[in-house]
Amino acid sequence: MRRTRKRSTRAKRVVAASVALILGGGGLIAANVYASAGEGRGGPPPPDRQNAVSTIDCPDAAEALTEVPEAVRGAVDRELATLDSQITVAYQRFADNKERVESDPAFAEQQILAPLRNERLVILQRIVALIDREGDAPQNLVELAPCTLRADDDGDGSEGEDGTGDGNEEPAEEGQSGNGPVASDFVDIRSVQPNVRKPRQRSGASRGTFATDCGRNQNGKFNPDNVIVAPGVSNGAHHMHDYVGNQANDAFAGDDDLARGRTTCRNQGDRSTYYWPVLRLQNGQAEDDAEADGGGKDQNVGEIQTPAQVTLNFVGSPVSKVTAMPRFLRIITGDAKAFTNGDANANASWSCTGFEDRQLKDKYPICPEGSKVVRTFRFQSCWDGRNTDSANHRTHVAFADPASGRCGNGFRAIPQLVQRIVYDVPPGPGFAVDSFPEQLHKPVTDHGDFINVFDERLMRRVVSCINEGRRCS
Repeated sequence: MRRTRKRSTRAKRVVAASVALILGGGGLIAANVYASAGEGRGGPPPPDRQNAVSTIDCPDAAEALTEVPEAVRGAVDRELATLDSQITVAYQRFADNKERVESDPAFAEQQILAPLRNERLVILQRIVALIDREGDAPQNLVELAPCTLRADDDGDGSEGEDGTGDGNEEPAEEGQSGNGPVASDFVDIRSVQPNVRKPRQRSGASRGTFATDCGRNQNGKFNPDNVIVAPGVSNGAHHMHDYVGNQANDAFAGDDDLARGRTTCRNQGDRSTYYWPVLRLQNGQAEDDAEADGGGKDQNVGEIQTPAQVTLNFVGSPVSKVTAMPRFLRIITGDAKAFTNGDANANASWSCTGFEDRQLKDKYPICPEGSKVVRTFRFQSCWDGRNTDSANHRTHVAFADPASGRCGNGFRAIPQLVQRIVYDVPPGPGFAVDSFPEQLHKPVTDHGDFINVFDERLMRRVVSCINEGRRCS
């Protein structure tokens, strides 16, 4: 795999899609209509769309596991990664036989859904047995074995909430992998109303900022692992990640490896790892990973784009002072499976330079000429005071209340990582983030990962800068 990459020139990145088609759709943000398996989705599709299916929808067992004994957590994570691999294989079988699936429901049940259900049942039973050895076995976990087929709610030809569906099921640009995104996943940022609201700063707020400069992944460190969610599993993410900061990060990196790892951060006291799904220009150009795991083998194709800018800022609380993050604290913001899970954990947002008072969760922005695409990740800013991770990698941290800015009972405010990534891509719907294959490259699946490997001296400085209202780096 290539270790360095120059960004393509605009002359080489011709967008084949019709921007007029997108803008003609009204440019309004559609309501979030994603729901997890078992939840209502607003009734059956119209009769003429009854058999139009786009992906496989499986309940996310990881979200159901809020308590896993520490002794078996690694083994459980590896079994969960096997569930993801099973879905990837089943999705490919579905994609290869999509026309037959739509014309013959019995084929879908017998050749795709039933085998997948049986495979998942075995893994879920293993997870129950692992946990039962060390604690209380989870109840009803095996009931999550069945999966269903579902339509792309935004691209299935049905109308959006504004009644302006265009019926276009084609990928946004010729040369894509064929599993998304679709035209209706994009919106003209100029048609979006300002929607950013911030809690009012109160007495006792921590108003400072600490910035760390870790580059833009100019050296091209990529892999499809996720050491937080799937430790010890190669290709655990099934999509490629950009990495800045710690250069030792792969599926097999432990805390000691990260502590010793080189860093791209200018301040060598920050050996933290910051990573996110790559963004690709889907222009039909083959990338180095076209035949690799996480790349073409997992339906992620096109030129990986090096960001034009990456800023990593740690900010304070609008209502209180912050306390130091523990070393090796792990935080995931956003949800890589939000298209099928629902948007409860979909926290990443999209915008354009010059329009960042308008943020999108479930649409990619079409930026006007001269404006760049912006991804923003605001990480959880409240910590339970005890754990550096949790069974589902979420419950040990939380977001402050959006209205008051306060942390919930038992949680304390920590420096909040705000990550902003800017891309210089051509105007129009010719790009997408990597995703699990069945998530169809939806913008709502965007997510970011962070492991704190600040040395204790630098973390104390971060806290002091923020609490004293200074701007530091």
